[in-house]
Formats: sequence, structure tokens, C-alpha cells
Amino acid sequence: MSKSKYNVVNPDDIVSDYGADSLRLYEMFLGPLEQYKPWNTAGITGVHNFLKKLWKLYVNDNGLKVTDAEATKDNLKTLHKTIKKVQEDIENFSFNTSVSTFMIAVNELTTQKCTSKDILEPFLVLLSPYAPHIAEELWNQLGNSESISTAAFPEFDASHLVESSKNYPISFNGKMRFTLELPMDMSKDEIEKTVLAHEKTQEQLAGRTPKKVIVVPGKIVNIVAKAK
Repeated sequence: MSKSKYNVVNPDDIVSDYGADSLRLYEMFLGPLEQYKPWNTAGITGVHNFLKKLWKLYVNDNGLKVTDAEATKDNLKTLHKTIKKVQEDIENFSFNTSVSTFMIAVNELTTQKCTSKDILEPFLVLLSPYAPHIAEELWNQLGNSESISTAAFPEFDASHLVESSKNYPISFNGKMRFTLELPMDMSKDEIEKTVLAHEKTQEQLAGRTPKKVIVVPGKIVNIVAKAK
């Protein structure tokens, strides 16, 4: 871009069309700070759509939809893995991956239909250095009288990332037929017995005796049997 070639993008125009937060996020999303990044105005729409999706997580046609509902395990997992990643990214000046992390978190919380204030309030604090205007507005709508800039940064709790169960893919002769959720602390023998006793396993075997059962704890179960 060059003023002499009259191809300079005026940031005031971008702010007017998309808002200051969209411009800030897009500039960070383009890539690492130390690398050359070609500007493409059309790309800002993706970040702008993310902010609109964020808004819908908090507000609907009837107003604020955040409640005092208890956070689910999935809600807490999403929040705390976001806290962990954003903390690391800030320390490493990797702001582009932080923006990606926020997008993933909003998608997950939307899928989870999260309305818990215990999740959505600290999430705004995480986002506020990146998109301060929308974060401040939503923070105010949540009933906070002081600025979000005075709020303490959320603390990461690793216990919310510990998996207590595993959704095992159950395969027959190498082809996955169904999945079965089992506790992570189950022994290899217990996994084998539970899988073989399951009704779906019996349907797949149709009276056949397994030649071999391969169990990789925390990963897969494969049952080898004669072809039907």
C-alpha cells in the first residue's frame, strides 16, 4: 500500500463499517506480530461475524439471557482450557492464536447452550483486552458497575481438564461399529469384559466367538472375529 498509489485503507472507514473491535481482532488474527501480513478487507467479515455470534451468546430478542444456572462439566472445561491457552498466548505475544481460541470457545459454548454467569462473566474478562468495547458493554449488562478493566484475570484450574471417562470406538475386524463411554481408570480386563457383555457387541458377533480382543486403554477396542 502507498499513499502515492491511492490504495491506502483508511482505518476510520473500517471502524465505521465494522466497529473498532472487529478491526482490532482482525489485525491480531492475521498472524504473528513479527511476520509480514497482507491486508484483505474482505477477511474482516469473518471476525465481525464472530462478534455477532458472541453477542447472541449473551443476548437474544428478549434481552439478556445469562442466568445463575450452575455450570456444567463441559462449560467449565471450555472456560478453563480457554484461560490456559490465552494466558500462554499473551506471554508469547501469540495474539492470533488467542483469537482462534475465542472463536472455538464461543462455538462450543453455543453448542452447549451455556447461559451460566459463572462461565460467561469470566469469559468476558479474558476477551476484554482483545475486544474491549463489546466486552465492556456486555459486562455492564451483566450488572457490573465498575469497568471490566478493573476485574481480576480468571484463574486456571487444571482439575476441570482432567478426563474422567473415555468414549471408546468399538471396532470389529478393524471397522468401527459403535462407541461406548467408559471410566478412564478401568483396567484392561474390565474394559474387555464390559465391551464383550454389551448388547451391541452381541448383535455384531451374532453368536460368533471372538478370536482376539485388542484393548488399548484410553484409545480403542478392536474385536477380531470370523467373518459372517
